[in-house]
Amino acid sequence: QVQLVESGGGLVQPGGSLKLSCAASGTIFSINTMAWYRQAPGKQRELVAGITSGGSTNYADSVKGRFTISRDNAKNTVYLQMNNLKPEDTAVYYCNAEISTIVEVDADYWGQGTQVTVSS
Repeated sequence: QVQLVESGGGLVQPGGSLKLSCAASGTIFSINTMAWYRQAPGKQRELVAGITSGGSTNYADSVKGRFTISRDNAKNTVYLQMNNLKPEDTAVYYCNAEISTIVEVDADYWGQGTQVTVSS
């Protein structure tokens, strides 16, 4: 059974920083793209940042220059460093990964979500 477990969310003041982590566990053969999404109240879930197995990254325009996505392939873990946080970054952040096991290829897995609140 593959699981994604997120950590690192919380309450931070505007201008502050947080680092999210997401670790994949289970009988994993390989992980392709890993990504972070977020969903604010009353809004659709949106892509924040993604990173391929080779390290290529992409970001939503709203977070470019402030957020950095990275991964540790040996630990099956993806990170999201968030700097200069703004109130509009407040959302539940979800980890996503394309995971191959012995029975499936590039299956889509999601974490349970972690709340990030930016407020003074």
